[in-house]
Amino acid sequence: MSNDVQYGLIGYPLSHSFSPSYFKRKFEQEHINAQYKALPIERIDLFPSLLDEYPKLQGLNVTIPYKERVIDYLDSVDDAAQQIGAVNCISIKDGIKIGHNTDAKAFEESILPLLKNHHTDALILGTGGASKAVKYALKQIGIDYTTVSRNKVDDNLIYEELTEDLLSKHYIIINTTPLGIYPTISEHPDIPYDLITEKHLLYDLIYNPGKTRFLIRGAANGATVKNGLEMLELQAEASWTIWTS
Repeated sequence: MSNDVQYGLIGYPLSHSFSPSYFKRKFEQEHINAQYKALPIERIDLFPSLLDEYPKLQGLNVTIPYKERVIDYLDSVDDAAQQIGAVNCISIKDGIKIGHNTDAKAFEESILPLLKNHHTDALILGTGGASKAVKYALKQIGIDYTTVSRNKVDDNLIYEELTEDLLSKHYIIINTTPLGIYPTISEHPDIPYDLITEKHLLYDLIYNPGKTRFLIRGAANGATVKNGLEMLELQAEASWTIWTS
């Protein structure tokens, strides 16, 4: 593979992103002559000029806040990304930009080993592109879910509506918001942590820090907790498969 081959990550900001270091290590270990760069853009309408600036790009990952908005700039999206309504992976071949979603399958694979019989219902914290991928994955494995956000939209719950009855049914709680991500590590979703028990599974898509306040407070009450690192590794490998297939 020529060292002219380039891949990258778009989003904003990207100062502490996982993908560049992951692919740098992968390329070194597997003796792949390619580059992977963080390519922060302050606005999604700068995306076309970015592609002009880097004409050798063959693939991109997409992160907050562009997983939904980037779709308007693509030539097509695959079936999963279409159903989810969010893209985190773009393949570029002969100038054709195709959107994919590798988040959903990666999340599904990473949470499956943790599920027990009482894990039948989930609360999804957040409504962005990552939340949409989580919803899609939960549908695939037959788990019902309710979305929670700060503002009342459609049939979402707001945080103030999380009661003991709800927490005693929804034993999976998934944080898809950026609350608690480095460097804002003191932040956390405003859920009633005193109602968390050893039956609960708390999953945070954040991986930096390794244990967010959300996970620390859940673990203090006996909950099983997991961060998003394995999910990121799985989605990165799925992206690589798409780019090189």
